[in-house]
Amino acid sequence: MSNYKIKMHDIPEDERPRERLLKHGPEYLSNAELLAVILRTGSRKENVVNLRT
Repeated sequence: MSNYKIKMHDIPEDERPRERLLKHGPEYLSNAELLAVILRTGSRKENVVNLRT
């Protein structure tokens, strides 16, 4: 597994959680992506989709 961390701005705009939510609806997003939309931000080490407790 790679140590490369994907940042949200590295993901094409049409594949980002918020844009996918608006285009397809919540049923097409994973729980992590839905939570990312709610939280709106990540940390310096992780993007919001990859954050874990």
